[in-house]
Amino acid sequence: MWADADAKVDYLNFSEVAELAAEMVGTERLLPLSLGIFGTWGTGKSTVLNLMRGELSQHKQKFLFVEFDAWLHQDYDDARAALMSVIAKALLDEAPEGLREKALSLLKRTNKLRVLGYAAEGAAAFWGVPTFGLIRKGVEGLGDILSGDANEDDVKAIEEGAKDAKTKSEGLFAPEPKKSPPEEIVAFRQEFSEVLSGLGKTLVVLIDNIDRCTPPNTIHTLEAIRLFLFLPRTAFVIAADEDMVRHAVATHFRNPSLRLVEDYLDKLIQVPIRVPKLGVQDVRAYMLLLFAEASGANGDRLEQLRAFLVDQLRQAWKPDAKFGVDEVLSILKPDDPRTLRSTLDLADRMAPLLAYSANVNGNPRIIKRMLNVVRMRASVARKRKMELDESVIAKLALFERCTDAKAVDALHTAINASAGKPHFLATLESGGTDGDQAIEGCPPEILKHVDFVRDWAALEPKLSEVDLRPAVYLARETVPLRATAAKLSEAAIKAVDVLRQVRTEASPTAKAAIESITTEQPAVMEELIRRMRLNPEWSRSRDDFRGAVLLARANEDAGKMLASFVSSLGEKAPRWMTMMMSGKAKEA
Repeated sequence: MWADADAKVDYLNFSEVAELAAEMVGTERLLPLSLGIFGTWGTGKSTVLNLMRGELSQHKQKFLFVEFDAWLHQDYDDARAALMSVIAKALLDEAPEGLREKALSLLKRTNKLRVLGYAAEGAAAFWGVPTFGLIRKGVEGLGDILSGDANEDDVKAIEEGAKDAKTKSEGLFAPEPKKSPPEEIVAFRQEFSEVLSGLGKTLVVLIDNIDRCTPPNTIHTLEAIRLFLFLPRTAFVIAADEDMVRHAVATHFRNPSLRLVEDYLDKLIQVPIRVPKLGVQDVRAYMLLLFAEASGANGDRLEQLRAFLVDQLRQAWKPDAKFGVDEVLSILKPDDPRTLRSTLDLADRMAPLLAYSANVNGNPRIIKRMLNVVRMRASVARKRKMELDESVIAKLALFERCTDAKAVDALHTAINASAGKPHFLATLESGGTDGDQAIEGCPPEILKHVDFVRDWAALEPKLSEVDLRPAVYLARETVPLRATAAKLSEAAIKAVDVLRQVRTEASPTAKAAIESITTEQPAVMEELIRRMRLNPEWSRSRDDFRGAVLLARANEDAGKMLASFVSSLGEKAPRWMTMMMSGKAKEA
């Protein structure tokens, strides 16, 4: 088994990207710098962050590192205040005796900002007015807090100001955009600059998991970063999925323009670096290293192998650059080369399919999770004395990951109906088909993936002479491999289109569409919600939401998904939405 955690050792030839990022952060003339490490889930953003820090740590006297996990603070702290506090605390811990008083003052200022946020917003919530409704009395208390001279009377003044604002302005004014007090921005940034200048180090803030946060927390963290931007000797490195951040922008701001959604992150990030997509050779090297590690290879030899494979990947542009199982074995010198060779051979053959499959697309985390499931199933097989080779388990797991739910169910059904040995497997493995030629006995759900299936069938070991019923048992007994993002069937895709255009709750077309996708109703709800998020305009009732409500009434799991989606909208969820969900749409 392999830990499903961010790597600190380069198995993916990401050192080149990390070295580039480290070089920019370490070049003083480029500071201040905001740098983005972009990629989708599981592609290795956090690994690049780790490698970049390792590169810079060779000169640790020049840098002060601050790591901030935005997801860790979600629901426990205000994202803006949390980031500011983490940075201020790091500066205080690093400050020498002569600088500690100023560093402590910075931390206190940060804590006052936190109190201000809770007091003002809490009072506003209590009295039913927004924070920007504070009038003169509250503003006077606010001024004391900004100057650093606040006391309990100032906080009380803010609360009373909020109450007075509600009384005097109820129904008389429209909300205005909330603005950051210029005085506080100047004071905080000046004090921060003085402390950092006194330390004589470059502050490197590494921000991760921002794309796992709810839209408000994502935006609040980005706003806090903006407060520190363009200060001397600072570098912010943000690992994120661009699409998820843009979704947060579209969800958080009311009716944002397309330009705002597209430009928000671009204006914050000066230098974007995208995690490279793995090709066949990258996937092959990655899997060879994983299996070599799992074999208990000698630590020095494993590092020698890693360095060799990374060097080969860097030379991949040369026509004579190549590596394979023989080279791996010659470096590792294992006690049992035959057993390790069979495992490495399987990894070597699986690499192209994992690199090209639309359901995997060379994603290293998906690959590692698939291999962990294989190891888990193999362990169960040994404990239950099943005569089932791990390579057989791996080949079937590969089929699960690279096809879809219907194809997997069809294969399992065929295995159980034929005493564990479906006849069409022998035809496939013999290569006795060309083009789109029908294969006798092969279910249409499997033929839908005929190009992949032919390549898959050609992999060793051959399955046609193996009783595969124990493997089917293991597949149902252990964690399923299929992702919720697996491709929808044609019927499900049609249902999505129908449910996005429901004009009335009595629509017979919508009812028929829902009844046609009994087993895929939660997956269809997931797709409906994904598309609804792309259009955050909720000022009036919408056909797509009406279709989602009908689906929610038909399926309990789908209903929970829709309720969670509505809950995530918070204050943006209009009254018509809850009325429609409760079946009172006419009243709405």
